[in-house]
Amino acid sequence: MKIITEPKIIDEILNRGTIVEIIPSKKEFRKLLLSGKRLRFYIGFDPTAPTLHLSHAKNLILMEKFRRLGHKVIILFGDFTARIGDPTGRVSARQQLSAKEVQENVKKWKKIIKPIINLDDKDNPAEIVYNSKWLAKLNLEKILNLAAHFTVQQMIVRDMFQKRLAEKRPIFLHEFLYPLMQGYDSMVLEVDAEVCGQDQIFNALVGRTLLKKFKNKEKFVVAVTLMENPKTGELMSKSKGVGVFLDVGAEDLYGQIMAQPDEMIEILFINNTYLSLKEIKEIITKEKPRDAKMRLAFEITKIFHGERAARLAEKNFVRTFQEKKLPEKIPEVKIKEKSINLIDLLLQVGLIKSKSEGRRLIKERGIKVNGQIIIEEKRLTIPQEGIILQRGKKKFLKVLSK
Repeated sequence: MKIITEPKIIDEILNRGTIVEIIPSKKEFRKLLLSGKRLRFYIGFDPTAPTLHLSHAKNLILMEKFRRLGHKVIILFGDFTARIGDPTGRVSARQQLSAKEVQENVKKWKKIIKPIINLDDKDNPAEIVYNSKWLAKLNLEKILNLAAHFTVQQMIVRDMFQKRLAEKRPIFLHEFLYPLMQGYDSMVLEVDAEVCGQDQIFNALVGRTLLKKFKNKEKFVVAVTLMENPKTGELMSKSKGVGVFLDVGAEDLYGQIMAQPDEMIEILFINNTYLSLKEIKEIITKEKPRDAKMRLAFEITKIFHGERAARLAEKNFVRTFQEKKLPEKIPEVKIKEKSINLIDLLLQVGLIKSKSEGRRLIKERGIKVNGQIIIEEKRLTIPQEGIILQRGKKKFLKVLSK
């Protein structure tokens, strides 16, 4: 496959704002991209949760751009390292997952990423690999050999370990091994560049050290933004359940984006759409925040679900939240009972996970029946035409009695 070396295209990728640091230097990396050499890029994800969010998508969109330049792109699922737990940014050790849990997450992730990274291109498909293939085979001699190139002092200076020491929280020995495992991934894959979040730079540099010592090969570390909220500093997190998550339909995805604070509009445009910086600037400066956000929600939903589904999601959003009408399509569910307690009904149809959650939502005026806010727990009779249940602003369900 031909390698694209057009400076304008390369500079758009490097200067868009997604990439925040390149080690050893941006100048050297740009020179290599312009050289026409086919590079091996890799990015790793630990499948520690069943879904991904827009910050992960941003990384994959960047990888797809490198793939379209003609470079080899490798997506590594850390099915082994996920069972160790990355200590990055943690004030306590991560909960270790079973092999079965990790595989279930991987299965879901492969489906989620298909719209944003081309795994089926005839000439240059992105490749998925699993680090259990080599990490599970490491013996103690090899681990000791890797560990001999680093000191305890190098590990202990990391911010999260210093914080734990200050708070007298435990640091487990296996957490020191995590950077070695991630670094070994780079060595086995013999990559030219690793794309990672700013919080992963330490781990990526371990890989750079190992590649140099064992393979005499240089590796660029391409660190990308974490897309934090500029006002609150909050990050999207799959382990904390914070962010815009991708394992949902078009309407839910559109609604999640519309629920984002206004200060995230430009950040999401830059990192999660293919619009040019010029187009983004025009939208931000000329449109009201609500209208700019609607364009943003459309563009992102289109990437994951196609233009038709994005248009329908937009139409339903306007109908439901601006015109205060019901969505055109509401999922239906049938129950056996003709008369049932409201909280039992909410639990049965999956709108709540517990009775206590149901009582809290009623108290917070978050439940409607046929458009009316419910202020107390009550028993409902299901008429022949059914009833419309609504949780919050986005979840609707039509309930019929068999």
